[in-house]
Amino acid sequence: MKRVSIQPQDFDVAAELAALEALGGGGVASFTGIVRGEGGLIALELEHYPAMTQAQVDRIVDDALARWPLLGVSVIHRFGRLEPGARIVFVGTASRHRTAALESCAFLIDWLKSHAPFWKKEHFDAGAPRWVDARAEDAAKAQGWGL
Repeated sequence: MKRVSIQPQDFDVAAELAALEALGGGGVASFTGIVRGEGGLIALELEHYPAMTQAQVDRIVDDALARWPLLGVSVIHRFGRLEPGARIVFVGTASRHRTAALESCAFLIDWLKSHAPFWKKEHFDAGAPRWVDARAEDAAKAQGWGL
């Protein structure tokens, strides 16, 4: 099972996990990212080029499927304007054993944080919006995977 969705609408974490659990493996790992509301943030806006984003996320999911013995992968990433508390990303992996599920989930979220072609703009209750720069710690984690 391979599911990759780049979408504006929210997603159902329980349904994604249930689909992965139904594959009959021994381990399911997941990560759900939430928009933080620190420092007066009122919204996070994500822009992307749809065909490019879909192709690149598909490619990295295929890479994960080649690296680990996975039964299934689900990656959902939202775009558009999201308020604090909104779900922004879901990564779920299923395997017969926990190590493959956990490692592949970490690999995918590290790639999404450092390489996914999304442009993020923060909107604050006071002041002008600002574009979000890449974080050095995200790049360092991705380098650990050879990305």
